[in-house]
Amino acid sequence: MKNQVVYWIIKLTAVVILLQTLFFKFTGASESVYIFETLGVEPYGRIGSGVVELLASVFILFRRTTLLGAIMAAGTMFGALVSHLFILGIVIQNDGGTLFTLAIITLVCSLLIIYTERHKIPDLLRFKL
Repeated sequence: MKNQVVYWIIKLTAVVILLQTLFFKFTGASESVYIFETLGVEPYGRIGSGVVELLASVFILFRRTTLLGAIMAAGTMFGALVSHLFILGIVIQNDGGTLFTLAIITLVCSLLIIYTERHKIPDLLRFKL
């Protein structure tokens, strides 16, 4: 029982972080626009990553698709971290590194979910969700 509570806390942490950034991506908040302009993929990268993060969040919440959602989230966060480290910098518009930190937390949560759900990988590879 205790392990299930910890597992759900990990899942909800990833989902809440992913969902909270959607408002900024979908409304074209200045910080989001700045990030994706710097990466040279505004607006399609901003909206596309928002859609992927929305799908990942929903998938993480449902038992049959948790692994798929965690893989999507981990891939997206890995891309975000690479962008921070090599293009954007850790601090974006004086945010004190908040976005970078949230990406690390989400990546770690996603990797923990993938590890926990690793027994489902063969089914996912055979498209048996």
